[in-house]
Amino acid sequence: MSKILIVDDEELMCRALTRKVVSMGHEVACAYTLKDGAKKANSGYYDVIFLDVRMPDGNGLDAITPMRSTSSQPEVIIITGAGDPDGAELAIRNGAWDYIEKNASINMMVLPMVRALQYREAAKIKNPLPAMKTHNIVGSSAAIRNVLDLAAQASQTDANVLVTGNTGTGKELLALAIHKNSARANGNFVVVDCAALSETLVESMLFGYEKGAYTSADKAREGLIKQADGGTLFLDEIGELPFSIQKAFLRVLQERRFRPLGSKQEIESNFRLISATNRRLDEMAAKGVFRNDLLFRLKAFTIEIPVLSERLDDIPALVQHHLAKICQRYGMPMKEPSQDFLDALKQYDWPGNVRELMNTLEWALTVAHDDLTLFPKHLPSHVRIKAARAKIKKGGAGRAKPAAPELEEAQAPPFVHEEALPAAGTTLVTITPAGGEMASLQEIRDAAIESVEKQYLVDLLAVTGADIREACRISGLSRSRLYELMKKYGISKTANYTVTS
Repeated sequence: MSKILIVDDEELMCRALTRKVVSMGHEVACAYTLKDGAKKANSGYYDVIFLDVRMPDGNGLDAITPMRSTSSQPEVIIITGAGDPDGAELAIRNGAWDYIEKNASINMMVLPMVRALQYREAAKIKNPLPAMKTHNIVGSSAAIRNVLDLAAQASQTDANVLVTGNTGTGKELLALAIHKNSARANGNFVVVDCAALSETLVESMLFGYEKGAYTSADKAREGLIKQADGGTLFLDEIGELPFSIQKAFLRVLQERRFRPLGSKQEIESNFRLISATNRRLDEMAAKGVFRNDLLFRLKAFTIEIPVLSERLDDIPALVQHHLAKICQRYGMPMKEPSQDFLDALKQYDWPGNVRELMNTLEWALTVAHDDLTLFPKHLPSHVRIKAARAKIKKGGAGRAKPAAPELEEAQAPPFVHEEALPAAGTTLVTITPAGGEMASLQEIRDAAIESVEKQYLVDLLAVTGADIREACRISGLSRSRLYELMKKYGISKTANYTVTS
């Protein structure tokens, strides 16, 4: 018998699911708010959680990761009465087992639960993966644990691995950890920075050359591919690999054989390939600037490293780790971060990720000088300013709107008039009921906010080229909240937008 939790504010849906799941021999608990659902998930053991999207106290998509991070690590099945492709994509990215619309039959709704329970039973009897040696990868958040779980799986095979993520997230560090936990740990870990190689040099660097292969080749040189024989070849920034070399490298991947420049003989190299990129290779392939056949080879196993703003819970551990390393490097006594210092770091959005955090800590240690405790005043001004603005913004978002004064008499629904303001180039929005009298101030505010919000989202998608991750970074919105607003105003990310003047 398994334990199932249903988090849904619709009592009829909870009853229908409960009857079906109980008839299958399982135990069921229900919660009608996200708060109650989180409380039950944290205090009990559950194998599967059915989670609704639109809850009275929040969006269920934002609760996937916290619920999967509870001690029982349940599988989460999203159920929704208003499904959309963007929501499904976000759910799967956040680790949901499946995404189901409520108009499906009860049997179809419980089928993913059956599959999830079968998966959990199989997982109990299979041999556990050996403990992952993290090699300076710091953090215990759900996001980084998921990355390490995938890395542990990758280290047990020889499959090609593609590590994706923004600049500064630690892609090379993860690649090294996979190598060190693999059967090739005693072999070489050969790093090739594709962005640093010119098109004229990349071929000789990768394949090597014989003496006399070209004018300055006064002696033979072994290529990096051969140096990785028996070990791991790490191609950093694989998206920068010249198109002219991609076909030749594809053959190397297929055959593990190549010919050095100027040589008449092919040689072999038994290497394992790990690649990394901060670019969108799928989009590059669609534009014809990256080979599709090479991309399919590279991404046999893909791991995406989250940005630091998605794992803020790891900041205290990252700070302690890097402070200890920096203090040791400079021979200074260990400095302790105050809680205010850590809180300020958590308010910042970290566009440069962990690398930017490391540079910021070096700055703070330099400014602190003989102070043994770090305070926000030791941080660079741009970090303090952004943190302060984010703090105020979050505080403002939590304030309740003043209630609109109740009207003594029923009034006709308002409608909107818009008049251009030539001086400011903006729009004046006035709301007038059918009877001709002015509407309440609250109605005017709500209409103005909706007008501004909609135009902001259109401009945001135009500026970012409908890149949802970049749009979230700029706007400060979560993915689920951004999708919710886009749906509210009928905005599609596939449309072509232009910025308003």
